[in-house]
Amino acid sequence: MKKATFFAALLCSSVGAFAQNWTLDKAHSNLGFSVTHMMLAEVDGKFQNFDVKMTSSKDDFSDAQIDLTADVNSINTNQDRRDTHLKSPDFFDAAKYPTLSFKSKSITKVGGNKYKLAGDLTMHGVTKPVTLDAVINGPVTNPQNKKVKAGFKVTGEVKRADFALGGAPTAVVSDEIAIRASGELDKL
Repeated sequence: MKKATFFAALLCSSVGAFAQNWTLDKAHSNLGFSVTHMMLAEVDGKFQNFDVKMTSSKDDFSDAQIDLTADVNSINTNQDRRDTHLKSPDFFDAAKYPTLSFKSKSITKVGGNKYKLAGDLTMHGVTKPVTLDAVINGPVTNPQNKKVKAGFKVTGEVKRADFALGGAPTAVVSDEIAIRASGELDKL
């Protein structure tokens, strides 16, 4: 009887430890960036085609594994000429490096729903460690379709020079690139 109780307890505890898979709700998500032009004004852009996968076995997401990929050719700054230039070898070199990616290494709960998200960012063929700020809300159940969802907002800053991304002087295009990602994930 003791053996059966032990195995039942082991089975119950391991069921809670199974990882949950999450996928991006593309209709409610954005991946954007901002740079300063001529030390005067912010120029915003986004990647229109990107995907995020998350795996987590804990409800507070403190053990989450996050993978993001973005299609560099989907860059959009609302100006065709600038977008073409950003895709060229002068900046992203989309023909040679068609995707950028982020793979998390750790997520540390700072307090409440705030986290520090550390991982490797790969752009323009260069991989560097980065740490980003993250806010994760949920999970909640959508009352209309009954899907379990989580919301996220990720912000941070990287340096263009660290990724050999464009040779424009910093007086023309800032070295600092602000990153902003937000949206929703659906539990599979």
